[in-house]
Amino acid sequence: MDNQFRKFLDTFLDAWRSSSLTEISDLISNNYKGREITGGEIVDFEFDESILGWEQGFKFVKENNAQWELNEISIIPLRADEMLVIISATILMQGEGLNTANLFFQTFKKDSSKDWKLIRSYIEAGIPIENIKRMQFN
Repeated sequence: MDNQFRKFLDTFLDAWRSSSLTEISDLISNNYKGREITGGEIVDFEFDESILGWEQGFKFVKENNAQWELNEISIIPLRADEMLVIISATILMQGEGLNTANLFFQTFKKDSSKDWKLIRSYIEAGIPIENIKRMQFN
């Protein structure tokens, strides 16, 4: 992994942890595509719907004085200009974690100006925390 991507990923995760809609939206491609699975239900969405989702999540965290708990599970180079990052995300409320987390498979790509952007997401929502903790990659 190159240092430019590491720096970008740290910026992305910091924007997420601080619930900054302005910062996170700047790091997502206008051509973004996403898919979320919740309880077997599939929802496909694009940039505008994604921003609404981030906004709702960030609002919830701020209104409840909660915090994001983000864990990098794996970083996988896909191509010279494309990286897949697997992240688990849950919310801590009053220091206590929820019983579930979401598992994000986030694909980042360098755009024409050589800046990294989030271009695709596949999200498994509502995974029991115990299952996340047992994850192993060989």
